[in-house]
Amino acid sequence: MADTSPTERELEALKVLWQRGEATVREVCDALNTGGEPLAYTTVLSLFQVMEQKGLVTHRKQGKAYVYRAVAERKPTFRQLAGGFLERVFDGAVDEYLVHAIEGKPLSADELDQLEAMIERARANRRIADNQKPGEQQ
Repeated sequence: MADTSPTERELEALKVLWQRGEATVREVCDALNTGGEPLAYTTVLSLFQVMEQKGLVTHRKQGKAYVYRAVAERKPTFRQLAGGFLERVFDGAVDEYLVHAIEGKPLSADELDQLEAMIERARANRRIADNQKPGEQQ
């Protein structure tokens, strides 16, 4: 099966589509060019053609322009990328990843509160899973 994970550049294009809902190649090209290395219109067009083959985006014709929208959803895409990164870089060691992530960026009090809340939800989910009988579904 072909890899449908977005590349770094494809992810940047997807972020534009997730923010706007849909956009033309020109609009995405302009949005991407406000940041780093400038991209040619034809480069972004080729990018979208590959992304469409991967099932990440789809398009509709509006006049002479193609208007693209994301097929890939934001949350599952981030989850897939994060899981792949965790496996590839840290061999699945969540604790090691978190240590590096927390040491690499000072966290605000609000971010620490959010992390604590996520840990509590994970603990609660783990307790629920541990209390299930084998073969029983949640």
